[in-house]
Amino acid sequence: AGAPAAGAVPQAELLRAAHSARLAGLPRAESAALRTVRGLRAHRGRQNGHRLAELVEVLHDLLYVAGRLAAGDPDPALVGVLRRAYQPDGTLEVYGVCREPVISATGYAGVVTHLVAADGRQLSFGDVKPGGPDRARDCARAVTEMGAVAVNHAVLARGGLRITGTTVSPDGRLGAGKGVRATPLAGTDWSTGALAGLFARSLAEVVTAQLATDDPEDPGRAGTALVGGDLMVVGAVGDQVLARELAPATDAGPERAPVPDGPVIRLVPVDSHPMLAHVANLRRLASRPGLRIRVVGRLDPDRASTLRPLAVGPVPGAAATLRLPADWHGRVDLGYDEIQGSHLPPREPDPTIGPMLAVGADAIAESPLWRVRRLVELAVSGGRRAVAEAARGDGTGLAGPLRRAGFTTAAAVAAALAAESDRRGRDAFGRLTDPDPDRYAWAWLAVTAHLAAAERELIRSSWTAPSVG
Repeated sequence: AGAPAAGAVPQAELLRAAHSARLAGLPRAESAALRTVRGLRAHRGRQNGHRLAELVEVLHDLLYVAGRLAAGDPDPALVGVLRRAYQPDGTLEVYGVCREPVISATGYAGVVTHLVAADGRQLSFGDVKPGGPDRARDCARAVTEMGAVAVNHAVLARGGLRITGTTVSPDGRLGAGKGVRATPLAGTDWSTGALAGLFARSLAEVVTAQLATDDPEDPGRAGTALVGGDLMVVGAVGDQVLARELAPATDAGPERAPVPDGPVIRLVPVDSHPMLAHVANLRRLASRPGLRIRVVGRLDPDRASTLRPLAVGPVPGAAATLRLPADWHGRVDLGYDEIQGSHLPPREPDPTIGPMLAVGADAIAESPLWRVRRLVELAVSGGRRAVAEAARGDGTGLAGPLRRAGFTTAAAVAAALAAESDRRGRDAFGRLTDPDPDRYAWAWLAVTAHLAAAERELIRSSWTAPSVG
């Protein structure tokens, strides 16, 4: 019936289903049901920061997991993990990459320090507890206990540790049990040792590999691994910094040119909260077209050729690059550190930058898949009858543009959802009966799953398609 009709009774049924899933040992289904209830309450309460797309994602996960479990699918990923099982990992050497402030919509805040082990694994060590934005800001130099050692996140992010008695969770989080012992290591910059592996491959290669390995049916966990690259700032649009990836280092000189025909890469703030420095720092970077920067961040799995940077640093050997204080060890944590004018090179006009500002069409926004997205979101925000009315109003306007653009499967599944939304049966006396909810749920899930896969492929192609600049 849609989110407006999902009041206390449907929410109670979802909570009861979550409790049943817990008793049955199905933590992923339980989590999906609880997240759906939270999303419904946020949507109905018109909470700040809530997006309808987020409710679509959690409902997709709930129906996908529940449907496959009900069909007897033995995939263990459908069961999920109840708790993070920290496993012993012996002696481990880790090196800091950057700090990331955390402000959660569920009332948690703090800091996470991202690390790279000597063997190349990406790890993290966090201090996230109940709190608000103040706690995230105050954790910039927070001290957290790791076993018998007090770890300063500001020092760890630019240094390293040799840890004995290490425990590591499957998602790369370091444990802080009583048996953990740690000794400090001298910090290294991003261009040497294990940290250099973040920049060993081109962004297009890294993004393609990441999208291929992430679970396409679990969009909430996509794009979590850190990626790195060397970029040249070419301008800005709104709060986005526009950049081009630099070609691999050669003997031609220190000022590396951008990759020929490479895409224009958008750098967007990880968090726009005014207590954090992300937005101000990106504006500083955008003020210097031609600036060479080394970036560490995450792929944005929902936008074409977009990164969410966590830290930046100077490009080795480049003249037009950042000039940072020695105690910053060659990196700026964008959420905490503040870039000053003295950290930037002088403004020098570069006539070659103008053509690089030409940004190609957004592969997601410009494709006719927006029609499918609208139908999917309408089913959540308005319910079955709203989908039927919209389909009758569009007539052939839904499937036609999709087929002409080559999205024939999208046209087929969208038409099937529209037809199912308007299906009404009759009993032996000719009276209208309630429609089958399972068929409608499967039709909506088919459209949503295909839409996620199609958008994912368009995003992958945006990193490899030639720029119009």
